[in-house]
Amino acid sequence: MLFFILVTLLTFAIMEGVTWCTHKFVMHGFLWYLHEDHHQPGYPHVFEKNDAFFIIFAVPSILLFYFGLEPVLNYKFFIGLGILLYGIAYFLIHDVLIHQRFKWFKRTKNKYLRGLRKAHKIHHKHLGKVDGECFGMLFVPFKYFKI
Repeated sequence: MLFFILVTLLTFAIMEGVTWCTHKFVMHGFLWYLHEDHHQPGYPHVFEKNDAFFIIFAVPSILLFYFGLEPVLNYKFFIGLGILLYGIAYFLIHDVLIHQRFKWFKRTKNKYLRGLRKAHKIHHKHLGKVDGECFGMLFVPFKYFKI
């Protein structure tokens, strides 16, 4: 059981690197047309084309859950669980805390959460697909945690 917990935690940690690379080279690269509306201030719709990435990233997790059950519960299931848990953390940080799509954490005083929000705001100051910075979600440069 300890092995499965470690697989889940390791997968969660690795997902930050996967997210950084995907955000920099895919979202700000060949799939910019899906991500572009996310960088436009005052986008008037409840959903953005950028929300398609939630579905894209859910597919590997779903497949790993499925193949992780046969013939018995195996490591693939727990890789899928690590991806799912990272997706939940991403949703809570990105959509709830940073972009305030849901008004749950409007006035946090937490230094770490404020630093994440600050770094993402710096990322969004660039409206185009080039010259970006701060592509990660949970691990950002320490300079953003100084108040």
